[in-house]
Amino acid sequence: MSFELHAQLAKDTIVIGDLPLCRLLLMNDAQYPWCILVPRVEGAREAYELDPEAQGQLMRESAIVGKTLMTLFDGHKLNVAALGNMVPQLHLHHIVRFPTDAAWPKPVWGVSPAQPYSEQDAQALKQKIHAALSPLIAITG
Repeated sequence: MSFELHAQLAKDTIVIGDLPLCRLLLMNDAQYPWCILVPRVEGAREAYELDPEAQGQLMRESAIVGKTLMTLFDGHKLNVAALGNMVPQLHLHHIVRFPTDAAWPKPVWGVSPAQPYSEQDAQALKQKIHAALSPLIAITG
């Protein structure tokens, strides 16, 4: 089986690249530093559905991405969530939070409409995150 990114994730995000297990995405919302990890395992909806090796790899990649984002953006708090109510494909949100952000202290969902990055800002941020995670990530696009 081949991996296909859910249409909603493809619409709402910018592909940064691939880690050993996961596709790394940047949420196209300039209000928050926000990345999403999507295991490239066809049909996976829940972490428990992954084999034990993949479960461990998902947690390792999540920790690396979380630490990297917190370092890059000097975050106050990192929110990590796997909701899947709207997008059933297994994916983990990593959102860097600040007491000054638009949603603080509430969850980010539904607080305000997304504010897409300009093409220039999106490319600069994609490169910044890619550089910080190199050599674990293969850049795409």
